[in-house]
Amino acid sequence: MAPKRPKGAGAFPKAVDTPAPTPPDPATLYAALDLGTNSCRMLIAQPKGSQFHVLDSFSKSVQLGHGLESTGRLSRASMNRTISAMRICREKLKRHGVKRMRLVATEACRRALNGENFVAQVRRETGLDLEIIKPEEEARLAVISCAPLVSVNTEQLLVVDIGGGSTELVWIDLTNVPQRERPRAIMRLHAGFTSDPGPFAAAKVVDWISVPLGVATLRDQFSDVEDDAARFALMSWFFEENLEEFSPYAAAQAREGFQIIGTSGTVTTVAASYLGLRRYDRTKVDGLRMTSDQIDKVIRDYLALGPAGRRNDPRIGKDRQALIMSGSAILQALMRLWPTDRMSVADRGLREGLLYAQMSADGVLEDRPF
Repeated sequence: MAPKRPKGAGAFPKAVDTPAPTPPDPATLYAALDLGTNSCRMLIAQPKGSQFHVLDSFSKSVQLGHGLESTGRLSRASMNRTISAMRICREKLKRHGVKRMRLVATEACRRALNGENFVAQVRRETGLDLEIIKPEEEARLAVISCAPLVSVNTEQLLVVDIGGGSTELVWIDLTNVPQRERPRAIMRLHAGFTSDPGPFAAAKVVDWISVPLGVATLRDQFSDVEDDAARFALMSWFFEENLEEFSPYAAAQAREGFQIIGTSGTVTTVAASYLGLRRYDRTKVDGLRMTSDQIDKVIRDYLALGPAGRRNDPRIGKDRQALIMSGSAILQALMRLWPTDRMSVADRGLREGLLYAQMSADGVLEDRPF
């Protein structure tokens, strides 16, 4: 039976084709690529107010640093996997017509004896110019990516970026910055940890450190320890020993007015486990606040599961299960030293920092509170 027409109605309206949205002007686009010890990740974005809108992204586990701990060199298989991923990135950049970009490599290329040769090989085979950045710049970019998550009530801030090959920690004093300006003061650090802030109240970088231990390198250090719990304890205490030169290490820190922001796959996985997510959801994880006690409970649950249980736990995922305990050992060491009721989970990092830095330098972001 034909559908009944309303009284007084003529023919049913014809379907109208909706015109496809106009693609953004390539001149307004920026790209950022982060080649780490484990992953190759890229974002293509457009400025939007004081933030940016992501138009395209790419992420692939390439395990560039596999075997680096024992040989001191990037393996041929690792380099081939990475170059295949870089070719995909090149095609995305071409498709969008991106001209403004920054493509960086971190700890694996910094440490490898053949790191510079690999960068030259990438240029020959893909036409992409990779830049090996220093630890201080890596730490600074991680910090500014987290600016939107800084609470106006935070007086002391610790930003932690747990990578595959290294972990960066930056301690920032915000007591002299007006409350509403605190997130913006973090963003101004894109020019450097010791740069002149001009007429603005400055965020003071008390100290920063790059520890040459990340989830892959710390795991490899203790791969010969068979007992799961013993290996975890050794990893955690060993990481803490490497923090002794970080000036806030020995200082007591009150929980009031203190915030930790953690950016890494470890931190987001712990958050997803805490929320009981069987399928990862960035909107629920990014910006979530957890207490030291909540984090400790998740880590104890990981230990109770054992290796087989972690492999089959959908909250951890197959890509992360081999690295989650070394990352958790780092996280537990930090919580042991600086317990807090306010650890903010950041599903953001180097790529976002690279985008913010480029856009801030070009003056295309609106200068207003987040």
